[in-house]
Amino acid sequence: MMSIKPNPKDEVPKFRLGTIVATSNAIQAISPDEIWEAILRHAYGDWGDVGEEDWQANEEALQVQSRLLSVYHTAAGVKFYLITEHDRSVTTVLLPDDY
Repeated sequence: MMSIKPNPKDEVPKFRLGTIVATSNAIQAISPDEIWEAILRHAYGDWGDVGEEDWQANEEALQVQSRLLSVYHTAAGVKFYLITEHDRSVTTVLLPDDY
């Protein structure tokens, strides 16, 4: 399994992930290592391949308890999302077609 270390300036995750779930499509298309890496990036505030506006929206969502959205790509180029609900109860891994 891949070993990911948090950014030294961010010793703890920025928010709770809640229960982590994934759609069946995501499980079939994304390796467990790539899912785990994305989950860690998401938890530490690396929102992946979102645009500047969405990056700022996530930063604001940390303060006002809104939904968080990250976009990542696998090594094979498969695009996928991580969404953490506003109450931080659930984080979902899903493909764009699952949205």
